[in-house]
Amino acid sequence: MLKIRLQGTIKDIQWFRRLLERHEEVKVKEVSKPFTNKGTNKYFRVYAEVEKEEK
Repeated sequence: MLKIRLQGTIKDIQWFRRLLERHEEVKVKEVSKPFTNKGTNKYFRVYAEVEKEEK
């Protein structure tokens, strides 16, 4: 399992999450709610847990 921190705008994070979820070799187990980054209201962070998809 990998724990990944995604950081960017909400739109960019959603785009990348959809990319991960559609990838046939990746299973997205969990994605946290967005957290604000200190000092900015434009950028957020999200934590994702992913695994290699077993075929």
